[in-house]
Amino acid sequence: MKFFVDTADTVAIRELADLGMADGVTTNPSLILKSGRNILEVTKEICDIIDGPVSAEVVATEAPAMIAEGLKLAKIAPNIAVKVPLTWDGLTACKALASEGHMVNVTLCFSAAQAILAAKAGATFVSPFLGRLDDINLDGVQLIEDIRTIYDNYDFQTQILAASIRSVNHITDVARIGADVITAPPAVIKAMAAHPLTDKGLDQFLKDWARTGQSIG
Repeated sequence: MKFFVDTADTVAIRELADLGMADGVTTNPSLILKSGRNILEVTKEICDIIDGPVSAEVVATEAPAMIAEGLKLAKIAPNIAVKVPLTWDGLTACKALASEGHMVNVTLCFSAAQAILAAKAGATFVSPFLGRLDDINLDGVQLIEDIRTIYDNYDFQTQILAASIRSVNHITDVARIGADVITAPPAVIKAMAAHPLTDKGLDQFLKDWARTGQSIG
């Protein structure tokens, strides 16, 4: 499974990349706002840190303008994945950009039917939003499973990018199902290392070591 980092914080991205925990990055208008930086400037810096796909999102809502924005974003670096919403205009833009050889991430996917359309339009990635479905008492993990089954049935090459990840359980659940990629905030990825029994065991080891009176090094 590939790990994408859902942030525009270049310090956090660099930390995870140095550990091999960042195969790509996803950004969106909200994350750009949070960074307080110019979208072209911060995206270029992220692309310099990460070799894998870096999703940069268009903000237009009509296909011709989406395509124009997508082409501008794609010029930032070869590893840009243009992010478009799963609307009819977004699918039109996806088809046009993909046909010119650009990676496209179709975002805001909330149904298996939408995911089929994204694959048919040539999307590199489709981003189902788990957490937002859970927020309205729908099963986001089940959606990933449904898409995985459908894509495997027809050998669709679009990668399933599980998004709106809120917890470590989300990550392990979609990994079990076979999501190709997860994108999560840095804090959620780092939380994967935490376990109370690990902390308890380490505490006991340190206490026992202190009783030996020894030193290493």
